[in-house]
Order: sequence, then structure tokens, then C-alpha cells
Amino acid sequence: MKRSWLLATGLALMLTMAFLSGCTESATTLGGIFSTQQEGIWVSGRGEVSVVSDIVSLRLGIEAQETSVAEAQTKAAEAMNKVMAALTESGIDEKDIQTQYFSIQQVTKWNRETEEQIVIGYRVTNTVTAKIRDIDKAGSIIDAVAEAGGDLTRINGISFSVDDPSAYYEEAREKAMDEAKAKAKQLARLGGVTLGKPTYISEGAPPIIYPRAVYEVAPAQAPAETPISPGEIEISLTVQVAYAILD
Repeated sequence: MKRSWLLATGLALMLTMAFLSGCTESATTLGGIFSTQQEGIWVSGRGEVSVVSDIVSLRLGIEAQETSVAEAQTKAAEAMNKVMAALTESGIDEKDIQTQYFSIQQVTKWNRETEEQIVIGYRVTNTVTAKIRDIDKAGSIIDAVAEAGGDLTRINGISFSVDDPSAYYEEAREKAMDEAKAKAKQLARLGGVTLGKPTYISEGAPPIIYPRAVYEVAPAQAPAETPISPGEIEISLTVQVAYAILD
């Protein structure tokens, strides 16, 4: 009995020592990490580049409502086929047309006499995104779509982007690093120390800011061409840099 008690006590002491040793090692490791993160001069920089858009993304579709699902589907399909034909005839490649949303929903209204919702029809919505690579044609394409889909046409929005922003990101990156270095130099001068080389660099790129516009199209007998002005968009990114202190 005494021997068993001694063995149990010894085992408990060994486990306690191992636990304390692990805690000490972990604390040392964490302390080293925190110490490293607190050393040097930490700054951030932001770079922005203004770019003229070369891509127009048009979100459009068809919405049809009838008393039955079959009628609503047929009406929506016929109108959508005409819209798709108008897009392809305007020079938009099929790979640049993508379905974004399709739904069939009940349309109800409140019946005061029976005090309940009653179904009065069904609504079919079909939405696609068309990528227009020739911005000068954007207005005429919108007009063609509106004419093809008639009163069922829904143009939900338009956005602008750049097909290949990589070169602009390189320019923004240089500007961000220049700004970060200028901040670090000033901080080193104010602190009376000598600035060393970067010991840590991290980049974070926020999304490109796309100007947007929303249109509700109601085609007239002889509509004027829809004016589209892409303007400029801002491509930006941020960097965080840690510089060593030499003295």
C-alpha cells in the first residue's frame, strides 16, 4: 500500500514538473514573439492610382409575371432569348455572358374578407451579367437590350473595371512603399535613432472602387442613345513595414 502511494506521488510530481517546463518554454516563445513585434519602427503606407476603365459589366435580365408558372416561364424565356440575341449581335462573346440569378416566386396579396394571403400569380426572374469590352458601345448595347426585352427588361446596374490591373498595382505598390519609408525616416529623426533595413513587410489590397449606376429602362418609341461615362476608378493597396533601429 505504502509502495503504491509512493509511486503515485512520484508520478504526480513528474507530470507537474513537465507541465511547468512546458509553460516556461511557451512563455519564453511567446515573449520572444511579442518582443520581436515591438522592436523597430512600424509604419504603414498607402498607394493609389487613378485609372480609366476599359471594361463595363452590365447586370440585366427579364422579369415576367402571369397567373401560372408555365405562362410566366414561357413569357420570360421568349423575352430572354431576344435579349441574348441582342447581346451576341452587338458583339458580346458568349463567354462574357453569365447567368447570375434565376427564380420562380409566388405573388400574393392579402384578402381582407378571408384574412389570409392568396396567390394571384407567379413571377419569373432571370438575370445575367454581360461584360462589355468596348466601352464606346455600352450605350447602344443597353438600348438594344431594352428594345429586345420590351417592358420585361430589367437593367439592375452597371459597373466599371480594368481588364488587367497588374501594372497599376505595381505602381500603387511603389507609392505605398515610398510613403511608408518617408514615415519611418521622419520617426527615426524625431526619435534620434538611425533607421535600418526593413525586417517585416506585409501587403493588404482593398477592393477596387467601382463607380456604379442603376438604370430602370422604359423604352420609348424613338429613344435617344443611352449615354455612358466610365470616368476613373481608384486602384489602391496598403503595406505595413517594420524597420530595424541601428542604434
